[in-house]
Amino acid sequence: MKGIILAGGYGSRLYPITISTSKQLLPVYDKPMIFYPLTLLMMAGIKDILIICMSRDLEAYKTLFGDGSKLGIKVSYEIQHIQNGIAAAFLIGKKFIGNQNVALVLGDNLLFGDSLMTNLKKSRTNHRGAKVYAYRVKNPEDYGVVEFDKTGKVISLVEKPKKPKSNYAVIGLYFYDNKVVEYAKKVKPTINSELQITDINRMYFKDGELFAEKLGRGYAWLDAGTIDGLYNASTFVKSIQERQGIQIGCPEEISYRLGYLTKSEIIKNLSKRNQYSNYVRQVLNE
Repeated sequence: MKGIILAGGYGSRLYPITISTSKQLLPVYDKPMIFYPLTLLMMAGIKDILIICMSRDLEAYKTLFGDGSKLGIKVSYEIQHIQNGIAAAFLIGKKFIGNQNVALVLGDNLLFGDSLMTNLKKSRTNHRGAKVYAYRVKNPEDYGVVEFDKTGKVISLVEKPKKPKSNYAVIGLYFYDNKVVEYAKKVKPTINSELQITDINRMYFKDGELFAEKLGRGYAWLDAGTIDGLYNASTFVKSIQERQGIQIGCPEEISYRLGYLTKSEIIKNLSKRNQYSNYVRQVLNE
């Protein structure tokens, strides 16, 4: 399975701090925002990753990740020339995806919880249909909303409904089989010329191949794409890290724990001693 991080867009909800930089390069507490979705893909066991970004931000991402070898992964890049919705990622990344299954994560999403790595690995090994995650929110009208029956089966899926039938929002992390590319070609643009990911999920739903998992109280999902969201995500990360002495969204740690890189390879690429690098060294010496 391959992975895509959608890091395009103008970040208009974060104006004016995104005038000169990509939203996904802004700090969420002590790390660039994009570290958090990147580590979700890595925890799933995905090592071949495409970053889709705007042309103005390409060199910044290349400076940050290069070809990915310093993290034990492969990173490539594509430009999103037109801001035309999430589903467009599969058209932009068609060549990258090839004949493989693919996971897509939005570049401003943060997910934290118990047994998260185990959960993500299971989603990666699901070879049929689509797998999405649902999270209970108090403002479902701002998201794609999934409705379940009493057995937990999906019975409806609506994008930003005026009258939501449930409080479960579909978060920005999706696992698909290879049919997603053909489905993306069939998506009709909205009045705003956007290709909506919910339309792809509906196609899988109609085929009886959409699987949605509720994330309970043991998980935290944060959307850092607004001013309040960015602040809340930073506060959350700070609280967890200071209380538990761990790092959220640390790619070096994931690379080491999954055997992507050896201890010596990671140390060679660490910066001078600071709070972050000291933590990585602590992990390597456990």
